[in-house]
Amino acid sequence: MALTGRAALLAALGSLPVGIWEPSWTGILAVNAPLAVACACDFALAAPVRRLGLTRSGDTSVRLGETADVTLTITNPSRRPLRARLRDAWPPSSWPPGTETAASRHRLTVPPGERRRVTTRLRPTRRGDRQADRITVRSYGPLGLFSRQGTHRAPWTVRVLPPFTSRKHLPSKLARLRELDGRTSVLTRGEGTEFDSLREYVPGDDTRSIDWRATARQTTVAVRTWRPERDRHILLVLDTGRTSAGRVGDAPRLDASMDAALLLAALASRAGDRVDLLAYDRKVRALVQGRTAGDVLPALVNAMAMLEPELVETDARGLTATALRTSPRRSLIVLLTTLDAAPIEEGLLPVLTQLTQRHTVLLASVADPHITEMATARGNADAVYEAAAAAQAQSERHRTAEQLRRHGVTVVDATPDDLAPALADAYLALKTAGRL
Repeated sequence: MALTGRAALLAALGSLPVGIWEPSWTGILAVNAPLAVACACDFALAAPVRRLGLTRSGDTSVRLGETADVTLTITNPSRRPLRARLRDAWPPSSWPPGTETAASRHRLTVPPGERRRVTTRLRPTRRGDRQADRITVRSYGPLGLFSRQGTHRAPWTVRVLPPFTSRKHLPSKLARLRELDGRTSVLTRGEGTEFDSLREYVPGDDTRSIDWRATARQTTVAVRTWRPERDRHILLVLDTGRTSAGRVGDAPRLDASMDAALLLAALASRAGDRVDLLAYDRKVRALVQGRTAGDVLPALVNAMAMLEPELVETDARGLTATALRTSPRRSLIVLLTTLDAAPIEEGLLPVLTQLTQRHTVLLASVADPHITEMATARGNADAVYEAAAAAQAQSERHRTAEQLRRHGVTVVDATPDDLAPALADAYLALKTAGRL
C-alpha cells in the first residue's frame, strides 16, 4: 500500500515506525540524522507565532438563544507562510454543551505579509457579559513534523441580553391600547381619564357623558369622549433575592419576571407613560430612570442582562423605602416577586401600607405549572400524596393573594408562559378603570 505525506517521508528516511508523530529532538538525533535534519528544517520553516497580529470585530450584543459572530483577523508579518490551527477560547457558556470544540477551532493559511479572517460563532446559554479568553495558535512547517505554539489576547466582550420572548404578544396588546386611547369607538371614563373630544350621541351611550352646553349650541346631542391619562409613572420592581433563584422549568423565576417586565414596559411606553426599573434584594442591583419612550426598552434590556438571583433574603423594608424614594409622586408600582406565604407575611405585609397609601400597587408572581399537574395526579398512593401536597400549596398561595387584595393590591399569579400577557392585561384593566 502506498504511503503519502508525513508517513511516507518518515518511512523513506528509515529507522522509525510510520506511526510516530512529533518525536522529541533527543530521540531523533539518536536514531536517524537525516530525519533530524528534515525535522529541523520543518521547524525552521514554520512561521513564527509571537509576531502575529490579531484584532477582533463583530457583534457586541446578542439575545439569549440567538447567535453572535465575532471575526478574528490574523496578520502574518513574517516572510514565511503561516499554516496553522487556531483555538479561539471563550467561557464554556458561550455555546451549548458539546459544541465548543467545533465552534472554537479553525484551520487557516496566511501567505507572507497578508491577512486572513476567521469567524467564531457564539450561541450563549446564559445572560451577562462573555469575554474572549486566550487565542492559541499552532504554526506548522510544510511537512507538518514540528510546530511552533503561542498564545495571544485580543479582548472582546459580547453582552448576552434577555430573549424577550413575550414580544410576540405586543401587537395584540397594542390593539387593545388603541381602543382605550380613542382610536376606535370604545372609549371609557373613570378617575384616571381625561376629556378627549365631542361626538354625536349614539343610542347606548352613557347619558352622564352628554355635554348639555354643547348640545344647546347645535342641533344634535353631543357626548363627551374620554381617554386614559398619559404621562403616568410606572416603577417596575424586580425582586432579585433568594426566591427569584427558584427554577421553574429550565429557567429561574427571575427570567420570567424580566420577560413580563419588558412586555409591560414596551406597552406602557407606547401608551405615553414613563417607565423606570428598580432591581433590589438587600441593595440596589439595577436602577433605570428618566429614559425617553424610545430609549427605555434598550436601557431596561441592557440593565437586566447583568442581573442574577442573589441567595439572600430580600429586605422588604429596604425595598419599600427605595421604591418610595424612587417614586415620590403617585405611581403604579409593579412588584415582581414571590407569592410564598413566609416572605409575604413576614416581609412585605408589615410595610405594604406605606406603598398602598401613596401608590397603586400591582404584584406579579411566577407560578409553577408542575404544581398544577401534581394536583390532578391520581392512580397510586404516591400520586395521591403529591396531589394533596400540591393542593395545600395552591391553597396557601390563594390565601396569600387574598391577603394582598384586602390591602388594595392587584395580584397576577401565572405560569412563566402566561405571566407576561397576564401582567399586560392587568395594566390595561387599570387603565380602563381609570386607576392610573
